[in-house]
Amino acid sequence: MPKIGDIQLPDFPLLLAPMEDVSDPPFRALCKEQGADVVYTEFISSEGLIRDAAKSVMKLDIYEKERPVGIQIFGANLDSMLQSVEIVEKSGPDIIDINFGCPVKKVVCKGAGAGILKDIDLMVSLTKAMVEHTKLPVTVKTRLGWDSDSIRIVEVAERLQDVGCKAISIHGRTRVQMYKGEADWGPIAEVKNNQRMHIPVFGNGDVDSPEMAMKMRDEYGLDGAMIGRASIGYPWFFKEVKHYFKTGTHAAPPTMEERVNAARRHLQMAIDWKGEQLGVFETRRHYTNYFKGIPNFKEYRMKMVTSDHSVDVFEAFDEVMEKFGDFEFVS
Repeated sequence: MPKIGDIQLPDFPLLLAPMEDVSDPPFRALCKEQGADVVYTEFISSEGLIRDAAKSVMKLDIYEKERPVGIQIFGANLDSMLQSVEIVEKSGPDIIDINFGCPVKKVVCKGAGAGILKDIDLMVSLTKAMVEHTKLPVTVKTRLGWDSDSIRIVEVAERLQDVGCKAISIHGRTRVQMYKGEADWGPIAEVKNNQRMHIPVFGNGDVDSPEMAMKMRDEYGLDGAMIGRASIGYPWFFKEVKHYFKTGTHAAPPTMEERVNAARRHLQMAIDWKGEQLGVFETRRHYTNYFKGIPNFKEYRMKMVTSDHSVDVFEAFDEVMEKFGDFEFVS
């Protein structure tokens, strides 16, 4: 079974991917309850941390019930990254993860995230310096390469391992692809099948059903799956994958009551953590999936995603339960 440093994980662990404005403490708590084995924070700017930017510092909040939890940071300046490691350590995470995969322009244009895929030597030297600067296990999340002509992920993964990286998560797309097309897990399997590799190799990208998770495990032989978009508004995804692995059948989907209760808890935890305004705003992206499949739902969804006050959103939840309480979801 895979290990990240001294952290023992179950066979084929499921990891919650670091997602901006998604992987916050309220959502991580829900995913953990539903079977996520490792959770990661939203990615945090090293420059923001060393400048004590409020939003960056707030993302350092982690809680005992989440463990094992990784804090993910990004940046391209060595001094800033090393300073940020010292700041991150004070929050007591189990893992420090480096983001070498974010394709967003505002990150890439600074040479960070997937931007560093244009300079593999820098990527390796930065990882080495961070490994030497902390006693915590350092892991990496990255992509196949910058574009289809520069995929060297087998070499890159081996070099990262050789400088002390304890696990690697690979998204099966290049930076140029962004999130378009299909993820290619073949090169990730090549990394895993490299006889020199001994650290866990986790796959990421297009794991949107229990069948796809099983395919990643059984056909590609990877050590685990990092789940991103499939979990947004649907923390039950982790539990459903594990049920499928165990039984070969699909678990019954969550009932309307379970969905309403989860959405209600999610919103309340978000408000408690980040305040009314941000709490209401940043949970909006989850509601489509919480209530996906309900006919004639537009009126209620619009109320949830346009209301600026939590009292109105909670009222919408009550209305949904009253009108659709007997609706049966199909897996």
